[in-house]
Amino acid sequence: MANKETTGIVISNKMKKTITVAVKTQIAHQKYNKTITKTNKYYVHDENNQCEIGDIVKIQITKPISKKKRWKFVNKIIE
Repeated sequence: MANKETTGIVISNKMKKTITVAVKTQIAHQKYNKTITKTNKYYVHDENNQCEIGDIVKIQITKPISKKKRWKFVNKIIE
């Protein structure tokens, strides 16, 4: 099975080895077909604390690391 990867913007890095990433997806409304931006926040494991707020990062789904962490940091796309 292929691992799911997505990109998002770092919105918080205050925790040790954890960042919060906002992932925005655009979907069409079922009835009106208007484009809606849906935002999901994920807690991401960042082993080396190398991400800063505002970085665009690639994340990958993984086995549960803690109660809320299910994603791990892959690499920075833009700093």
